[in-house]
Amino acid sequence: MPGAYWAWLGGTALSLVGVQAMAFAMAWVAAGQGGRFAALVLTAINLPRALLLLIGGAVADRVGAWPVMIISDAAMVVVTGSLAVAAWSAADPRLPLLLTALAIGIVDAFYLPSAGSMPRRLVPPAALARAMSARQMAGQLALFAGPPLGSLILAAAGLAGVALANAASFLMVLSVLLLLRPRVDGPSPHDTGPREVSPREVDPREVGSSGRVPDPVWRASLDGLRIAASHPALRPALLVTSVAAGFLLPVSGLLVPLLARERAWSPQATGAVVAAVALGTAIVAVTVLVRGALSRPGMAAAAGLLVSATGVAVLAVGRPQLWAVVAGAAIGVGSGVFATHIGPLILAATPVTHLARVQSVVVLVQSLPLLLTTNVLGSLADAVSVPAVLYACAGVLATTALAALTSPALRQRST
Repeated sequence: MPGAYWAWLGGTALSLVGVQAMAFAMAWVAAGQGGRFAALVLTAINLPRALLLLIGGAVADRVGAWPVMIISDAAMVVVTGSLAVAAWSAADPRLPLLLTALAIGIVDAFYLPSAGSMPRRLVPPAALARAMSARQMAGQLALFAGPPLGSLILAAAGLAGVALANAASFLMVLSVLLLLRPRVDGPSPHDTGPREVSPREVDPREVGSSGRVPDPVWRASLDGLRIAASHPALRPALLVTSVAAGFLLPVSGLLVPLLARERAWSPQATGAVVAAVALGTAIVAVTVLVRGALSRPGMAAAAGLLVSATGVAVLAVGRPQLWAVVAGAAIGVGSGVFATHIGPLILAATPVTHLARVQSVVVLVQSLPLLLTTNVLGSLADAVSVPAVLYACAGVLATTALAALTSPALRQRST
């Protein structure tokens, strides 16, 4: 893999540690205000993200992913610094948390499609699975280190201290991006994957070498949806991804803190469970990075989702904290297998002219279910119990995994 990719990934990993530390601190403080408010904070992130993602992808494909990432990181320095000031001076944390969550969602809508397209832009197809595994590993190692670090800083300096540490991490990655400053913001010169789509799939006025006048951004942003809905492999892969996002992602971010509050765990013990999820995912990412991905990515992703469903069910019954940590590791392993195979499948099938736009659809199909499930699951946790909600999540995930195993489009897709 090219050195430019490792440099970008290293800078990204620095900021991810701060992001995960602050995510844990925000979830812990929000959980102290009740399940409904904790779900509201997550909704404040996901709602603007979902509304603006398609536009963010179109902007990245048009002006370049690199400048979009630079502007986004600079904005996050301002956002996290403002949270530090507000948390230091305000007695009630609810308004600062909600405003920060809204700002994070807006910035993510532009940053995530650009960042998601970088492996395809910087590495050749033969290294794509390993490149995405390296990115997954960096993210999960940050998730492994971030929550414990966030809990320590939270105990020592409060939410303001965690926000300052996160601002420093964004300053680091911003410096890396400015130093690299690539001359070409496009696909890897070795990329032999799909470079354009047929006129039946995309509006013929799409920007290209023909010299036609570019479409408005709002119209170009819809092309990612058209491709995702018509592609035989992208459509089922995105459907499975949406269910996994709606019922697996809230486990660590919402249900584990609520379960910890219900069972009187300490912040450190709660951080250990979240870290176990990250460690399990990182182990899978390292394995794929060294040995490569399996030849049937669709089948492997479905099997990984089934393993995660089992881990969620074990977490519901794991009253001893050791069992909760074991369950978290199982969730992480299954999630890692799912992510390291479904991600390359989607990215390799995407036309190179629409990398950021399809990546915006990927994030969109994760964000939209979260808008519904986080609020529903948070309210159910208050009304019944957190273990009951975990059992429901496990059932939905297992059913989806079994359906994916029978899908011809996913079962026959190979590397």
